[in-house]
Amino acid sequence: MSTTRIPFVDLQAQYRPIRDEIRQALDRVLDSTNFILGEEVARFERDFAEYLGAKHCVALNSGTSALHLALIALGVKEGDEVITTPHSFIAPAEAISYTGARPVFVDIETATFNLDISKIRAAITRKTKAIMPVHLYGQPVDMVRLMEVAREYCVPVIEDAAQAHGAECLIKGDRWKKVGTFGDIGCFSFYPTKNLGACGEGGAVVTDSQIIFEKIRTLRNHGQKDRRYYHPFIGYNYRMTAFQGAVLGVKLKRLDAWVAARRSRAALYDEGLRDLPLKIPKRAENLRGAYHQYVVRTEDREGLMKYLGERGIETGVYYPLPIPLQDAYRHMGYKKGDFPSAETCAKECLSLPIYPELAESDIRYVCSGIRDWARSK
Repeated sequence: MSTTRIPFVDLQAQYRPIRDEIRQALDRVLDSTNFILGEEVARFERDFAEYLGAKHCVALNSGTSALHLALIALGVKEGDEVITTPHSFIAPAEAISYTGARPVFVDIETATFNLDISKIRAAITRKTKAIMPVHLYGQPVDMVRLMEVAREYCVPVIEDAAQAHGAECLIKGDRWKKVGTFGDIGCFSFYPTKNLGACGEGGAVVTDSQIIFEKIRTLRNHGQKDRRYYHPFIGYNYRMTAFQGAVLGVKLKRLDAWVAARRSRAALYDEGLRDLPLKIPKRAENLRGAYHQYVVRTEDREGLMKYLGERGIETGVYYPLPIPLQDAYRHMGYKKGDFPSAETCAKECLSLPIYPELAESDIRYVCSGIRDWARSK
């Protein structure tokens, strides 16, 4: 066994340089004794909306809550249908199920891991009330193409950008626009390992709609709108704590630099893994990924994982079973073979270490290990 160790994620490496600033921010909250919402959260909402180029932001307690409230704000209810992906974390499907609606799964492109836009039209029915694309692994869906379909059928769009803080799509040939701002509502997660991570759970919705903004802001706080203890409708306890708002405010100032670092490390992987018997992430000129994960595909995933593990390189497998084939959705009657692209990716995807602090020498070591594995086959 190798004495070298390259962790899959290293949150300590991110925390150490900003430790003092994080602690000062937490001290502000402690001194204020305003622990729920408050000015730290309000400031982060303003700054995050400005960063994305959105008019409004509502901070919440998780990304799943963001998806749930987005659906409610659009009026999705029992008997409705929402189109989404079969290959992601289960949260999008769960949020749809919370409303009583039916998730309608559309297969993905194996090259991008994202919804196959060419298949969406065939899935739209009179019951379709929303399309929920997921920018998986930080790789943006081509939102220009997807919005053309959505507008053609007058279907609202909720973007799940939980893994894609800072990812962008090119519009009108000369301007980059951040994901989460194309659809009617964008949803983000601030789980600690995300590109923009809290010190605990956190989430947010962004929108340009004043009506949606006010509805979600009221929903997150037990349905209280203008006056405390007066509830025009039933809401939820989905509020962000001040501690998380304070931490996210510190980290947001560094997000662009962190995303740039992830992109540079992804480029190093692209170069180092060229011409090997595995598939590397697709790059498109009109899309800029945020590289929450650097995901390769190989038919011998277990063999590659074992080989790298023996050399001290940690890897990860995300979403080894498509959502429609999970026991939780067995009642929908899907079977193996219904989503061939998603099933292929579920069997072949392997995530390599990638984070802003990952050294170039570590990436060379990972690439060398994969080249040795390829030669040994």
